Amino acid sequence: MTASVVKVRWADQNLKHFGKKLVDLNTRFPKVLPRIVNQVGDRAKTQVIRNLTRQTGLPRKTIVNAVGDPGRAHARRLSYEMVTRGGNIRLKFLAPRETRPGVTAKPWGKRQLFPGTFMKGGRFPHRKVVEKFNGHVYRRLNTSGTRITQARSGMFIPTEMTTGATKAAFERIAGPLLKQRRGRDPQAARMT
Repeated sequence: MTASVVKVRWADQNLKHFGKKLVDLNTRFPKVLPRIVNQVGDRAKTQVIRNLTRQTGLPRKTIVNAVGDPGRAHARRLSYEMVTRGGNIRLKFLAPRETRPGVTAKPWGKRQLFPGTFMKGGRFPHRKVVEKFNGHVYRRLNTSGTRITQARSGMFIPTEMTTGATKAAFERIAGPLLKQRRGRDPQAARMT
């Protein structure tokens, strides 16, 4: 299994935009700017998790674990990094239900059929749970059924994090909020 890794380093791009004013601010008040970047980053992370949960159809807990703890800004690095990992998501995590033609699951929040997949053993209608499957969904690799593999959705969390509603929410929050917070009086920002 290959895991995809995406690093989103948005603060560096926004900070370059402000140039000399930020260099001066960071020289005079070295704790203020990283604090502002981290506050904005935390708010953006909340929106990313909220939108990514809706966009993928995965449980919020799974998304929180996938996004993990961010790389926070400090005096020598004015960036807030959200790093996510994740390969092709297994159907087990997408509310699977077994039907006669195959298992249905909800990737991208929409229920769809994965023909020929299964979660239980035996003949219909007397199917039985197979303990060693541990809730996973399987697909046969040969006609005799002696070779099986776990079924996957075709959805990758890092890809989803940088597209669609999640990306739009991030851009809607991060840039404007950073501009707004940066515009405050440095002494006032220091007290918060």
